[in-house]
Amino acid sequence: MNPENTETIIIGGGLSGIYAASLLAQRDESFIVLEARERLGGRILSPEHQGFFSDLGPSWYWPEIHPKMAQLIQTLGLKGYRQFEEGYGRFQRPNGEVQTVSGYATEPLSWRLQGGMMALIEKLYEEIPENALRLNHPVCHIEKNDNGAKVSVGELEQEPWARFNAKKVILALPPRLAASTILFTPDLPNNLTQAMLKISTWMAGQAKFTALYEEPFWHQAKLSGQAFSQRGPMGELHDASNNKQGPYGLTGFVGLPAAQRHQQQPLIDAILAQLALIYGKAAAQPATLFFTDWAREPYTATKLDQPPMYEHPLYHPPAGQTSFWDGVIHFAGTETANKNGGYLEGALGAARRAVE
Repeated sequence: MNPENTETIIIGGGLSGIYAASLLAQRDESFIVLEARERLGGRILSPEHQGFFSDLGPSWYWPEIHPKMAQLIQTLGLKGYRQFEEGYGRFQRPNGEVQTVSGYATEPLSWRLQGGMMALIEKLYEEIPENALRLNHPVCHIEKNDNGAKVSVGELEQEPWARFNAKKVILALPPRLAASTILFTPDLPNNLTQAMLKISTWMAGQAKFTALYEEPFWHQAKLSGQAFSQRGPMGELHDASNNKQGPYGLTGFVGLPAAQRHQQQPLIDAILAQLALIYGKAAAQPATLFFTDWAREPYTATKLDQPPMYEHPLYHPPAGQTSFWDGVIHFAGTETANKNGGYLEGALGAARRAVE
């Protein structure tokens, strides 16, 4: 098997990897993107219903504090719209009792993207040569050599079925995932490996649910769609509607830890029952629903991501390093960002840093 040769290998086809690829394409440099999944986007996932795209990964951006996202959306000719927050909120106590409370707008103001966040990935992909993308290519081994690195694709402890040589490698995937699933030769320094394993993967312990309806019955009841629950299974809910038209949606995060989410259908049934308690009987009968448990996604989460994350981590490059092996391998991915780690803004910043 003769390895394919290229200037740069990008490992990971999420926002950071695809943005890095678009920047390299603008420079007319040769590169290949290796993505383990059968699709692009990574933690960006926007299933479609009646021409509307629901975000089961990141849903929002904040133009006031995230200039890179705002600029990229404008440059790509995409459009955003304000998160619907008009009306009262709902609050559910541990005994299941629900009360109406004052609603409030998030600060800074939250925005959604027309076409879902996947529209970002699709627009960036248009700038990338078709032969530069390889889906279903999980990287299992990276070996340093005199000219850069050899990257092997396949399963650990089995013969790789594809190999690539590159002068540079951009790791555009969570550091914890890289440290857990890729064999590095020579071994990485222990302090770097430990730092990579300690960096929590954003969203990896989360499960997200969206229910779509033909009518916005909660709007008609002067409710914003915003709700918080001390009972669950959903801990936090928001409006997830199309921009001033149908379909209309409710979305939120499951409050149960990943270890308690083994059976999907009973969990969905419990969510629908909870929605009916909070918003009325119509909420239990959506036109369609989407559910993704990121903790069950092997190309996002590891066993270390099972415990719940109660606050936004302070992300930074692992062990303070943005690269290793004398600049052969560069970290990208939002968890390695110098600023805005865990957000789409951080993914863009880390990608640009790696390319430059």
